[in-house]
Amino acid sequence: MSDPDKPALRLQDCPDWVYLLQEFDSLYRYGSAGGSKSIRSHRKRVRDTLSSVIDRNPEMTFRAPAIKPVTAHLGRALDLAERNTLAGLGRALSRVTDQLTWEYGYETMPKVLERKYAYFEVLGPQGPIKAERLILGFVLFAPNTTYPQHSHKEIEESYISVAGAWSENDGAVYAPGSLILNSPGHEHRITTGELDPCLLAYAWVGSEDRLSAPGMKLSYKRKARMTRS
Repeated sequence: MSDPDKPALRLQDCPDWVYLLQEFDSLYRYGSAGGSKSIRSHRKRVRDTLSSVIDRNPEMTFRAPAIKPVTAHLGRALDLAERNTLAGLGRALSRVTDQLTWEYGYETMPKVLERKYAYFEVLGPQGPIKAERLILGFVLFAPNTTYPQHSHKEIEESYISVAGAWSENDGAVYAPGSLILNSPGHEHRITTGELDPCLLAYAWVGSEDRLSAPGMKLSYKRKARMTRS
């Protein structure tokens, strides 16, 4: 139990979490937009909101650490991250792995995904670092996983590959460092490679009401080939 007489920890009291946020800031500040105005605008929204959260120095709210079956692959994913340009992000993540609350995000978890997928929020309504209009986190997939067709209402989403190769809607293969932007409501399906796990950093931008209850929709049925949302 927490000690009521002990001052609450704030973000600046937890340097490992500050450094992890600094790595996210670098991802969205220095990565290329590839000439896309939409991606450039999204990057700015993410880093401006993140900067305001860091400046606010919010109180930390830790939940009990929790693992899922897929987190048995996390060590391998972090090893792979050490081999690419996102090694700093992987190392910063490794410093807080014993404090992570991995979850599924569904009241009823599809059986096919119980051992294949989990995520945790770094910053957001459910994260240890509270924020209202931005969610930052990581999602981990086992090798040879297909995450079903789904969409996010009124939420702009980006993924940045940290480790492993994956595809979205069978349109391309994304390697570490790639950023994919999904517009609100766009349906997308994620498939990972056969041999290695896939670790993605993600950002969700939306209203406070929507991010506190995202209500992700799973479509299940495959549709015609699309670009990712």
